[in-house]
Amino acid sequence: MDGERGTAMVRAARDGAEAMVLRLRELVRHESPPGSPPHLTACADLLAGWGEAALGRPAQRVTRDGLPHLLWTAPDQRVLLLGHFDTVWPAGTLASWPFAVRDGLATGPGVCDMKAGIVQMFAALELLGGTSRVGVLLTCDEETGSATSRALIEEQARRSGAVLVCEPSTPDGLLKVARKGGSAYRLVARGRAAHAGVEPQRGVNATVEIAHQVLALPALASPTAGTTVTPTLLAGGTTTNTVPERATLAVDVRAWTPAELDRVDRELRALRPHVRGAKLVLEGGVNRYPMTPDVARPLLEVAAAAAKDLGLPPVEGAYAPGASDANFTAALGVPTLDGLGAVGGGAHARGEYIEVRHLPERAALLAAVMESLLATAR
Repeated sequence: MDGERGTAMVRAARDGAEAMVLRLRELVRHESPPGSPPHLTACADLLAGWGEAALGRPAQRVTRDGLPHLLWTAPDQRVLLLGHFDTVWPAGTLASWPFAVRDGLATGPGVCDMKAGIVQMFAALELLGGTSRVGVLLTCDEETGSATSRALIEEQARRSGAVLVCEPSTPDGLLKVARKGGSAYRLVARGRAAHAGVEPQRGVNATVEIAHQVLALPALASPTAGTTVTPTLLAGGTTTNTVPERATLAVDVRAWTPAELDRVDRELRALRPHVRGAKLVLEGGVNRYPMTPDVARPLLEVAAAAAKDLGLPPVEGAYAPGASDANFTAALGVPTLDGLGAVGGGAHARGEYIEVRHLPERAALLAAVMESLLATAR
């Protein structure tokens, strides 16, 4: 890309800045809580129209278990843009936390993770000269583990030359070249019920067993390797006067290497009960292996060159502890670069935000990266 082309692209993106904010407002107002087909379908309807206008072809709606994913394929798919439109926020959140722009920051449920990235995605496609070799996949179950979309993601990644993921960048604008892998487990303790007041000694307390396991889990982590093992959701018992016969514990595991995820998996499966008569059952396993930097570095170099051509600040990469659908595509060995979405922070927290001034320049950067990849693929 020559300097004149880069200048024109940035100028066109900045001319559309106000329209991007208006689109972001509309998209945030379409609440898309996890696992809610009516909300997700309404949001998909909105995005399908935007995508058809940007790509010049209609979306294919792939519905699995009632959840609508949007797919625009290309016959010779050199680039796949990947994102998700579900958020972690329950329906009704907008009533107490509406979309707002103040002091250059836009806030609202899902604004950072990752509705602003979707707005930038479509703006970038509109800046691009041609989209016939660009595919787009927008899923609606990323926040709950991508159970219905994973196969679709992997299928489209395999037929693509590169995958560009529009999850948010780091708060200081760094792209994401590596991500931790993650595992999700549910540890079930089974005991025996008894009357808690009359004959508690006849029971086997599943809640006490789970309490032992909660205290034991930190020993499976490895601070030096950056591996975390975190007890999260806990439940047990039926009534206040009954010795619990069943208790459950959710366990979140994150690690930078496949070997660490596999090690923790083995050790979790080797757990033994502490309470006499109790039994343990482990459900779940490795969800996503890590995204390693070797699949992202070549694309980061393309992004750095594109930023220079556009006259934008230098682009650098970062290691991100959270996982995304980029983990799936990277695990296949497909060149993958993440964090090409909004510059912001506070994802999954009330008050998540994006910096409005970066919307047009990040859209231009994404367009320039696509243009460069398409040019070298000829």
